[in-house]
Parts: sequence; C-alpha cells; structure tokens
Amino acid sequence: MWGIGVAVYFVAVIFRTSLGVAGLDAQERFHVDASALSTFSILQLLVYAGMQIPVGLLVDHLGTKKVLVLGTVLFTLGQAGFAFSPSYAAALASRALLGCGDAMTFISVLRLGTRWFPARRAPMIAQIAALFGMAGNLVSTVVIARTLHGLGWSATFAGSALAGVVVLVLLLLFLKDHPEGHEPPPRTERGGLGLRHVRRQIAATWREPGTRLGMWVHFTTQFPGMVFLLLWGLPFLVEAQGRSRADAGELLTLVVLSNMVVGLVFGQVIARHHAARLPLALGTAGATALLWAAAIAWPGAHDPTWLLVTLCAVLGACGPASMVGFDFARPANPPARQGTASGIVNIGGFTASMATLLAVGVLLDATGDNFRIAFASVFVLEALGVTQILRLRARTAQRERDHVVASKVEAVHVPV
Repeated sequence: MWGIGVAVYFVAVIFRTSLGVAGLDAQERFHVDASALSTFSILQLLVYAGMQIPVGLLVDHLGTKKVLVLGTVLFTLGQAGFAFSPSYAAALASRALLGCGDAMTFISVLRLGTRWFPARRAPMIAQIAALFGMAGNLVSTVVIARTLHGLGWSATFAGSALAGVVVLVLLLLFLKDHPEGHEPPPRTERGGLGLRHVRRQIAATWREPGTRLGMWVHFTTQFPGMVFLLLWGLPFLVEAQGRSRADAGELLTLVVLSNMVVGLVFGQVIARHHAARLPLALGTAGATALLWAAAIAWPGAHDPTWLLVTLCAVLGACGPASMVGFDFARPANPPARQGTASGIVNIGGFTASMATLLAVGVLLDATGDNFRIAFASVFVLEALGVTQILRLRARTAQRERDHVVASKVEAVHVPV
C-alpha cells in the first residue's frame, strides 16, 4: 500500500523537476528572460506552498486515497498541458495546475506511512519516501534531459505524462488508507471542514512549538538544494562555470545520488538517536553555507572541479535535513492533526525556495547575469532560518519532555 503512494510521489517529483533540465530550452521556446523563466518555478512553488495547509486538512478529513487520486489527475493534466502549451501564459497555467496536484502527494504519503508502519519507524519511513522522490529527480536529470534533445519538447513532456496515468490506475484499483482492523478512531468533534473547525485545527497545530520549529528547520535546510536542482543549477554550471551540458547533468545527478545516500544515513541515525535531529539540521545548514560561499567567492573565473563536486555532494544533504522538520512536528501533534502539521512544516522550505528563485532571477537580470551576486541571496534566508531555529529549540525540548511525563502519568492511571 505504501509503495503505491510512494510511486505517485515518485512520478510527481519527475514532473516537478522536469523543468530543471529544460530551463534553457524553455527560454528559447517561449522567448523569455531569466526573471520570466524563474516565474515558472515560482508559480509552481507558490501554488504548492499555498496548498499545504488545505491539503493537510483534506488528508485529515477525507483520507489518503481520495486526496492522492485528485492530486494525480491534476499533476498529470498539468504535465500534458505543458507539453503542448502554445504560449508562455498557457505554460504558466499548466505549471500551476501541476503544482496544485504535486502539493497533494507528499503529505498523503507521510500519512500513509503512519497508518501502515509503527511509530518508531516513522523517521526512516519518511526518509525512504523522500529517497524515492529523489529517484524521480534522477529520472529528470538523466532520462528527460536526454529525451528532450532526442525527441523534442512535446514528445518528451507528453510521454512522461503517461506515467501519471499508470499510477492513477494503481491508486484506483489497489490503494487502501489503512490495514483492515486498524481503522482510525471516529472523530469526536463536529463541523467537518467548516471555517470554525479549520481555524481551531490550524491554531492548535501552530501553538505547538514543535510544529513551528519543524517549519523553520524545513525552511532553512531545503531551499539551497531545491533552487539548484529545480532551476538555477544548470544555467549556473553551463553559463557561469563554462561546463558542458553533459558535465552539468552529471553534477546535478551527483546532488540526487548524494541525497539518496544521506537520506538513508539520516533516517537510521535519527531513529536510533532522537537527540541528533537538531545537530544534523544545523550542521547541514552550516556546511551548505560554507560551500556555497566558497563556490561564489572563488577568485578564478571558474570554480575548480573538486569544489563543484563537493558543493553538489553537500547540496544533496539538504533534502534529508529538511525531513528532520517533520520529526519535530510529528510527536508534538495527535494523529487527528498529523496532516495539518505536515502541511505547515512543508510550507517552510517551499516558501524559501520560491523567494530565492525570484531573487536570483531578478538579480541576474539586474546585474547582467552575475551569478556571484545573485546566488548570495541564499545567505539572507539561511540567517533568518537559523535565528528562528535557535529561538525555538529550548521551548520545543521542554514541550517534548512535558509530553513524555504526561504520557507516563496517564499510563500509571489507566485502570486494569
């Protein structure tokens, strides 16, 4: 069951990241500059981020299958529409539709994992789900990049859309929200998705320091790797670093492979050592900032290969580190709020990615494609995120200790 959900997420990530290897082709096809090109990804992420809390509420109320089916239909239509868009405006609309469907996948997969696996495996299950997502990214950087130049724009994007049809059939025929005999307890509150209940649900989830800390961890750690893979990595490597498209593709592939390896390591470490969550997140943010600074401040015209390889390997850790945010929000909220909590956390990294994509595009146009200046915008959001993490960490730790004490007291007073 969980594998079917992960297959949907795998396809969604292929569609989400397919523009990352087609950025230069999109500029030529739609005759747009860097700012307009970044609008594709910004709009897609804006829709994605804006849908996170509504999707979390839908998952909590409707279950995983219904939300995944709707999401699959939307992102498949978006990818197919992008293949045949006759204009820049039509292509924007297609990416927005894709972002809406994509937004419904990951939170649903996280919820599916909590229903089909014991709680102690949650960190590892979440990292493995993200690993399959990165495998989808790998398909984009390897397969789509090659077919794009072999088969052309429309054939590549329309052909990839068929994968959405395949996973939709799997969803409709086989997926179940939970094992038989393990139905979730009936909801005690009334109101469905009424405005009053939605406000209460969001407010109760936001009041938990673990939810807010999780959001800021996701915010701080995810966006450098996302910005690099989703859009600006290929132009940076080709136009600013003088690398061939083949070399740039290999470096982007390294980011994906590093992500997959690091994800497995982080999942194992966190499952066994809960206290390692924050050191891993802050360590990744620090290493990313250090390598990013070295890459844009290198005195020569082009960075040496070893530096670019190291940068890409470190950027691969950004995705697994962002998953740590869910491990702060998960124990802070009851099962009935897990979808909402995951939605709030997921907003963080995609909001930061959206802001950085826009900043880089604007700065590139303003400075005549000076990537050194444009990429420096990353440090502003990293500093903001680290500040918020340090502010919330003690409060979250105390709240988690209170939850542990309360659960022990409740266990003592349970009648035999």
